[in-house]
Amino acid sequence: MPQPRRLTARYPGLDTSDGAGVRLTRIIGQPQLDLLDPFLLFDAFRSADPGDYLAGFPPHPHRGFETVTYLLAGRMRHRDSAGHSGLLQAGGVQWMSAGRGVIHEEMPEQEQGLLHGFQLWVNLPAAQKMSAPHYQELGAGQIPIEHHPGSEVRVIAGTTAHGSRGPIQGIAVDPLYLDISLAADAQLTEPLPPGHNGFIYLIEGALEVADSPLQAGELGVLGAGDGVTLHARQASRLLLIAGRPLGEPIARRGPFVMNTQAELMEAFRDYTEGRLAPPLSTIE
Repeated sequence: MPQPRRLTARYPGLDTSDGAGVRLTRIIGQPQLDLLDPFLLFDAFRSADPGDYLAGFPPHPHRGFETVTYLLAGRMRHRDSAGHSGLLQAGGVQWMSAGRGVIHEEMPEQEQGLLHGFQLWVNLPAAQKMSAPHYQELGAGQIPIEHHPGSEVRVIAGTTAHGSRGPIQGIAVDPLYLDISLAADAQLTEPLPPGHNGFIYLIEGALEVADSPLQAGELGVLGAGDGVTLHARQASRLLLIAGRPLGEPIARRGPFVMNTQAELMEAFRDYTEGRLAPPLSTIE
């Protein structure tokens, strides 16, 4: 018989800032929830005040993990030291593997209006930490949407109960990343690989997971099992995210995530001595 997952813990976010002063809420990567293998960080940002976000995220390095940016509203211009550039718009997702190193810049383009989205950091296994950087970037129209009575599911990664498969492919931790909207009193069941760690972030509304409540702005960690049933007590929107834990040692500091302290110090030396990536200023 299927074993439904239950909530084992609930965490509110911690208001903080990052980049050049972008105001955001940190849910994974804060004192109460340092990490949830393979997830290293999870931030939510939402503001209609340009002063909260317009300074953006000027050039900064990454090595050893992946960043996933998903926008619900607004626009974000990005470019990096490997020569990539683009404009992420509402409903779009960027899955960037920093691999052995990249210097990255993300800057909101709008001067007025709502900016709303999320950034997730996903660890890379030791065997891929020094791989070549690469992107998967998709617009809203490239993301499959399932419509069911009382629910809508945007499938970014993984496979749903109805067989829809997300376009993000080839990720080491075999992720599931769903954006789910539920009408009041609607119910939805989705499978989860039994060995994956998973969580729900409730964007808005009120939700029950196996009779445990979850409030808007909370992250609920899912326990063992092979599926999850969601029951909306009112109209709700949430992210359902899961991934295979790596179970490897983690040495991290700031923008670098490696397996040993020696590798971490090497990352800092490569960055300060200009070997991590070509300077961002060389990009036209």
